[in-house]
Amino acid sequence: MNLATGRTRVWQVLAAGAMCLAFAWSMSAQVKTQTSTSSGQSKRDVTVERGEVVLVNGNDLVVKMDDSSIRHFPNVPESARVDVDGQKLGIHDLKPGMKLQRTITVTTTPQVITTVKSVTGKVWHVSPPNSVVLTLEDGTNQEFKIPKGQKFMVDGQETDAFGLKKGMKVTATKIVEEPVTVAEHEQQVTGSMPPPPPPPPADAPILIAVAAPPPPVASAPPAELPKTASVLPLIGFLGCISFLSSIGMAAIRKSL
Repeated sequence: MNLATGRTRVWQVLAAGAMCLAFAWSMSAQVKTQTSTSSGQSKRDVTVERGEVVLVNGNDLVVKMDDSSIRHFPNVPESARVDVDGQKLGIHDLKPGMKLQRTITVTTTPQVITTVKSVTGKVWHVSPPNSVVLTLEDGTNQEFKIPKGQKFMVDGQETDAFGLKKGMKVTATKIVEEPVTVAEHEQQVTGSMPPPPPPPPADAPILIAVAAPPPPVASAPPAELPKTASVLPLIGFLGCISFLSSIGMAAIRKSL
């Protein structure tokens, strides 16, 4: 809330008959106070900020704004919520790629606070032009300071503090008007999940990797026996042996 500098009206003191007096005083139990507030036309300012979540680290949030600037939001409270597709998500539910939008609405209303303070008493002593002492309704005396250059109306004639006399019954009234501006802040944060990756074009072949089978292990060829000579010499050899055997048997028979 921004408070504007207050504006104070002049003091007004009305005497019995027709006397108007204006001055300032210190607070007292005999001072009656009334306060009223009047409001003017409200004004609304709406600001929309958009960005994309870049990083979430604990309660720290980094967002890339639409203007490509990077903004760091440290220590995001646990109570902060983002409305995403009807769900209320906290800081730990945010993911990179999510789109965020923050709408800030500021409603300002000009107001005027009017405070009226009044006191009634008799002039007991006056020290013009600085102060006056009044005897209040409860019988106590209280000193009030008179603003510099203050003028008074006595019987329709303008006078200063020197025109006050002991025994005059006066009612002093102080009116203070303080213009202020009341500001109400409303914030709403919404978001959306990142879009899914686009599907491949219909005419583009879809390659599927298949593991190739291992190459077959080559088996060793069976060992071959070395080639020998023809069987004909063997047949001749056996024929010779048979012939010699028959000669040997014939010689043995003759010797017998």
